[in-house]
Amino acid sequence: MTSTDQQPLGSPFSAAGTAEDVMAGLDLSGTSAVVTGGYSGLGLETTRTLAAAGAHVIVPARRPGIARAALADVEGCDIVPMDLADLESVRAAAVRISDSLNKLDLLMAVAGVMATPERRVGPGWESQLAANHFGHFTLACELYPLLAAAGGARVVVNSSAGHTLTGIRWHDPHFRTGYDRWLAYGQAKTANALFAVHFDALGRNDGVRAFALHPGKIITGLQREMTLQEQIDRGWVDAHGNVIGAGFKTPSQGAATGLWAATSPLLHDRGGLYLEDCDIARVSAPGTPMDDGGVREYAIDPDAAARLWELSLTATGATPITR
Repeated sequence: MTSTDQQPLGSPFSAAGTAEDVMAGLDLSGTSAVVTGGYSGLGLETTRTLAAAGAHVIVPARRPGIARAALADVEGCDIVPMDLADLESVRAAAVRISDSLNKLDLLMAVAGVMATPERRVGPGWESQLAANHFGHFTLACELYPLLAAAGGARVVVNSSAGHTLTGIRWHDPHFRTGYDRWLAYGQAKTANALFAVHFDALGRNDGVRAFALHPGKIITGLQREMTLQEQIDRGWVDAHGNVIGAGFKTPSQGAATGLWAATSPLLHDRGGLYLEDCDIARVSAPGTPMDDGGVREYAIDPDAAARLWELSLTATGATPITR
């Protein structure tokens, strides 16, 4: 990828585009998709829209019972138990998925946690990096043979404008020297973006392309670790929890960019890119406000992406992808 690829291409959709707009007229019969977080918020919107277009959707779920209830009226959808913060559970889910499919056309990494209190998982990993990045990294590596078998698969990972908070803290990725929940979130979202860059580099010869994206500002379950007062103080909601902040999207608008990434013919033969508002994002200068959009150079840097890939392989023991 060159930085010249990382610029808007003139998509017919915009920030106002909905899931229905993006998917209008598309027939996904015969395709299969895995959607993490596919039973709440943007993930639920994504699952419903893909299934309505004819795709067979598998939803890995940390809470299978809640997932079944949320998806009870969605046809063509299966649920597999999985906890992104528990890599043994991720591997077990990958085996179950691999046993049930002979190819995988779409892997949508929508699940995520944000601004959580300090938690340690696995061998002492910081939990936001573990769930948002290591879990999805491992799942994607283990499902790679299915993606390669599809002959044109796409991997779409939800990053966030929060990536502008920090690059990868190579000196202390697990916050051994003092925890900051927002920096931990920002690092995990930068990791999501860099993951797409290197996964695309490894997969493109097999027709597997990867994209990261900022879905926009949406109030979903992602804010569950924040108090109502914090959300009021940020100008997001009123005292009753109603969204009042400027620039917020509906869940359908929030799911649109991921679905555009998954299906748009405009992205054929492209990959390793960061998207927003149903288009390719431009590169943003250091220090520009988060809400101004764009992607920081450090979040699409191929060398940083390769370095993070090696760090992640070593940490997780995931199956390597050979070019």
